Amino acid sequence: MSVSFVIELLGTVAFTISGAFSAMQKRLDAFGVIVIAFITAIGGGTIRDVLIGYTPVSWMRDLNGPIVITITAVSAIFFKKYLKNFKITLFLFDALGLFTLIGIQKGVDAELNNGVCIILGTITGCFGGVLRDILLNNIPLIFRKEIYATACIIGGGIYFGLRHLIDPNWAKVIAIAFICGIRILAVKYDLKLPVW
Repeated sequence: MSVSFVIELLGTVAFTISGAFSAMQKRLDAFGVIVIAFITAIGGGTIRDVLIGYTPVSWMRDLNGPIVITITAVSAIFFKKYLKNFKITLFLFDALGLFTLIGIQKGVDAELNNGVCIILGTITGCFGGVLRDILLNNIPLIFRKEIYATACIIGGGIYFGLRHLIDPNWAKVIAIAFICGIRILAVKYDLKLPVW
């Protein structure tokens, strides 16, 4: 089992739970919860794949993703009473930035330059949440003062700084840890970007 597979699996579960929880907070029905969970999990990756011309997009090529999303979303509906007691855990799910590294790797595989790879990683990591927030009639988190996309960009820079110095899989793990750490510190200490 490769590190990339584990990262993708954890990321899919994380974003699915994030989407399902947000939809349940808006009191959507079961179908609505599953749709929002699905869009949150695959939205960023779909936009990324379309941008690099990788069609049909990833979730259409491999049905394991949609199956994991559906099972996770349905489980979230049945265990919503328990999810409410794990708000911090759910925040960590949203903070992990696992998808950022998946998007970066797609850019590397397409032989794009480092800057474009980081943009693709940021889109992969953030835009499922953007679509979720738009559909739930919220101002997307990425456009508010919170440090969100910035963490993905910094994590991407760290990955490219390390990938030729150490094992690329370790570089991914360290980058993910930085993205997660930046998000947690930003929320804990109320660190925000300036508003113009």
